Amino acid sequence: MFQALARTHSVTQTAAACLVSQPAVTQAMRKLEDDAGLALFARSPRGIFLTPAGEVFARRVDRALGFLDEAMADMARPIRHQATRAQLSALIAVSELGNFTLAARHLGLAQPTVHRSTTMLEQSAGVQFFQRTTHGLIATRAAQALAQAARLAFAELDQAASELAALAGHEVGRIVIGSLPLSRSGFLPAALLRFRELRPSLPFEVIDGRYDELLGGLRRGEIDMMVGALRIPQPIPDIQQERLFEDSAVIVARHGHPVLARAGLSAADLVDYPWVMPRRQTPLRATLDAFLAGHRPRNVIETSSVIMMREILRGSDHLGGLSRMQAEAESEAQALAILPVEVPDSLRPIGITVRAGWEPTEAQRAFLDILRALAAGVR
Repeated sequence: MFQALARTHSVTQTAAACLVSQPAVTQAMRKLEDDAGLALFARSPRGIFLTPAGEVFARRVDRALGFLDEAMADMARPIRHQATRAQLSALIAVSELGNFTLAARHLGLAQPTVHRSTTMLEQSAGVQFFQRTTHGLIATRAAQALAQAARLAFAELDQAASELAALAGHEVGRIVIGSLPLSRSGFLPAALLRFRELRPSLPFEVIDGRYDELLGGLRRGEIDMMVGALRIPQPIPDIQQERLFEDSAVIVARHGHPVLARAGLSAADLVDYPWVMPRRQTPLRATLDAFLAGHRPRNVIETSSVIMMREILRGSDHLGGLSRMQAEAESEAQALAILPVEVPDSLRPIGITVRAGWEPTEAQRAFLDILRALAAGVR
């Protein structure tokens, strides 16, 4: 209704377009303005027009409904005016969990309520959303597309709530960052502390994880940005990568490790020692494997945890590989020593990954600017 009223400037035309009564439009718009705490429309003899706050909200609404319209385009019947937030939330939960009972528990609803919501949505669309198998429910391509569109639409409306709150002088929402291993060594904490000086009350959530897990959260709209090593080539077209600086790989060991007393070290001198390696399918692991090609160590522990690596190295003669930025932080803390050996061709880009077409809020844009400013110092 809001989108139609912003376009037509008329309650009468909006009611006709949305198949509701004029009082329903008026009541709905009043509730939107009450929720926003701001006037979204200015009434005049010439019609109803957007206020500056309304313009902000309209841009987000257009983006949110655009995601849904694209996903609904191939359905047998248009469901734009029938689909509710509750139905779309149920569709998302059942698609992810493959079970009505688990989806209901996740949403805090009764199982029949979730089943009814998805069934009504399916009947309205005229397409099948789920196939039943012996292993549970499998979402069809149509269900997956609509669930993904709904996730992004909901994320867009959350962005709208944050922007409207900022216009009203309040802090609403939070910034969610997917943190890859390198960003935790000092770069990201420094950015968080600098941003906290500017915006002391805005909540942050930093999620540590593997690249593929964080990428899934980013694409679903659960994460605003990822910070860490970029993937070259870019793994999927619906993301954007921004290079901030480059880092290289180094070999580390405990202080007093016997290898530190040797001069002119090469890969062949290191393979007889046990190693702690990053997990496979990471850029750093690929670099280390290339460095040790032909001299592969026989004893390897794999971990994605820098803390685990550090404690193993400090308590043994294991060797490990870290990015230079991580290793220098550990060296400054007197935890580990960097071996005097060069790892060739180890430069890799460090930066920011976001969804393609993502539009940050003012607060998110300010944090991105801080990341860029700190990266300039690193370069």
